[in-house]
Amino acid sequence: MIETGLQNRVVIVTGAAAGIGRATAAGFAREGCRVASWDVHETEPQTGGMFQRVDVASAAAVDAAVKEVMARWGAIDVLINNAGILRDAQLVRFKDGAITATMSEEQFDGVIGINLRGVFLVTRAVAECMIPAGQGVILNASSVVGLYGNFGQTNYVASKAGVIGMTRVWARELGKYQIRVNAVAPGFIATDMVKSIPEKVLATMRDHTPLGRMGQPEDVANAYVWLASDAASFITGAVLSVDGGVVTGT
Repeated sequence: MIETGLQNRVVIVTGAAAGIGRATAAGFAREGCRVASWDVHETEPQTGGMFQRVDVASAAAVDAAVKEVMARWGAIDVLINNAGILRDAQLVRFKDGAITATMSEEQFDGVIGINLRGVFLVTRAVAECMIPAGQGVILNASSVVGLYGNFGQTNYVASKAGVIGMTRVWARELGKYQIRVNAVAPGFIATDMVKSIPEKVLATMRDHTPLGRMGQPEDVANAYVWLASDAASFITGAVLSVDGGVVTGT
């Protein structure tokens, strides 16, 4: 068994009300961490933890929530930037000789605001607490589509590719303070949102995954726990794909 060294560490997980975020908060709680679960939707706090209603796109809300965590526990050791949304649409849809739809500015800005600006705002606030402590781990949710693109997801792909870029910048900037920064790029994960997709589409996803199944939220949560642990103490600036080989299977 690998010794994680995570006992009693303070962890913030954004987007923790459901899916990967909820599984991640539970995974760190099982390691004996003190977990602050952030979301705009109510959720039960994990064992030994707390829930905070936080809109990650609001700098004021983020700063207030960070201060609350520091006031309660006096440190922030690990940040999981998991919060994200989808607003899918084609850039321009053309049918029967006419343009029938486009991706709206609202669809683009909404996704960028949560998935990219939110990661920036939360990381900035938490880094201000980690730097004086001389240690910390920041893990950002990207996606395999941020590496390879995907039809109908201009906004989402831009946000997830941007997360990878920021991860690499922050690994360089924050390394001298012993703060590690990495990204995780999930593939097709069986969250409640994905399960609502028609079975025909789900079957195609499974067919394009060499391991022959969709991932579970716990598969991604386990990757976060490992990257935050002492076992990954020399890893920074990396992007870990948790995708069952989906890229090589497409």
